[in-house]
Amino acid sequence: MIAYLDMPSGLSGNMFLGCLVDAGWSVEALREALAGLPLPPDSYTIRAETVRRGAVRATLITVACVPEAAHRSLADVLALLEAARLPEPVKRGASATFRRLAEAEARVHGIPVEAVHFHEVGAVDAIVDIVGVAAGLHALGVERLYASPVPLGHGWVETDHGRLPLPAPATLELLAAAGAPLRPPPGEGELVTPTGAALLAQYATFEQPVMALERIGYGAGHREFDWPNVVRLWLGVPLHVGPMVQMETNIDDMNPELYAAVSEKLFAAGARDVWLTPIQMKKGRPGVLLSVLAPAELESALADIILEETTTLGLRVVPVRRHEAQRALRPVSTPFGAVPVKLKWVGGRLMGAAPEYEECVRLAREHGVPVRRVYEAALAAAQALWADEASEPHDVRR
Repeated sequence: MIAYLDMPSGLSGNMFLGCLVDAGWSVEALREALAGLPLPPDSYTIRAETVRRGAVRATLITVACVPEAAHRSLADVLALLEAARLPEPVKRGASATFRRLAEAEARVHGIPVEAVHFHEVGAVDAIVDIVGVAAGLHALGVERLYASPVPLGHGWVETDHGRLPLPAPATLELLAAAGAPLRPPPGEGELVTPTGAALLAQYATFEQPVMALERIGYGAGHREFDWPNVVRLWLGVPLHVGPMVQMETNIDDMNPELYAAVSEKLFAAGARDVWLTPIQMKKGRPGVLLSVLAPAELESALADIILEETTTLGLRVVPVRRHEAQRALRPVSTPFGAVPVKLKWVGGRLMGAAPEYEECVRLAREHGVPVRRVYEAALAAAQALWADEASEPHDVRR
């Protein structure tokens, strides 16, 4: 599953949450995910409602927080996230987002990152927004997020640091560090908040992908403008219409611990699949065959990664063709919590469903039940979800 953020009116944390809930991640699942944070249960409340912004219907998420006397440092926030009962990808994404915020604040104020004490961005509502978005992207199975150019409004905003010009300095720093493309705003006002900018910097690639569109989620902002103050999240599966290549190299002199990092970097650069095969090389030495499947246009970039990150002196590249079943990740509700399930269709027929194993393990550990019970509950929920679908998808061949 991939997603594209269309931002005609900018982005804030609660607008992003509204998109995720509107796209099918329930507000109950949002509350359940946030319950894993070590925060007092009465320190915030979350409300979701359907609103209209101009002629457009959207979901508005309101996070109401009890005022706090103290400000949190980056170390405080990272410790809170480390202690949270959250999937590891959610923890990593939220922690990295807060690090970006701290680095931006440090550049703005000319102080070390360790000396940054968050004000607006360290409050409970920012923690809820950032963790909620990380959890929602994970639950919906979004493997890659794309985004449109960013509209930045002008004017002034009142902050704990006093009156500041728009765009807020931290917002500009975050978008500059991410190389975000900008476009003229529809009018005055703070259209992109520091939290929204940090989420874009952490997760987004600023281009529009080729995709098969499945559904759209609309998130609303709290302010009313002369235009619809909404952001749209397009969800679907990637379509590759060009040639593919398979890249391979034999390696017998590399520390096995390094392969995981190599695979992670290749996937992040756009590889469609990476796998390892044990082989026997010359002089009877055991080795590993590293294989990568990728769009042909990424061949040069991925070859550089392989040559830089491994001990190999060269690699083979061959063109390939492949056929794919259509697949999508859907969050399903179980008695143990929400579980992402990968559905597989061929010719418009559901041919299989596979719950995300790591999430089943986490929920089983949390509830003290066998993993099999969580897995089977997710499978049953996936079958019920399919029965409720209004239309059947068609198979996609690449």
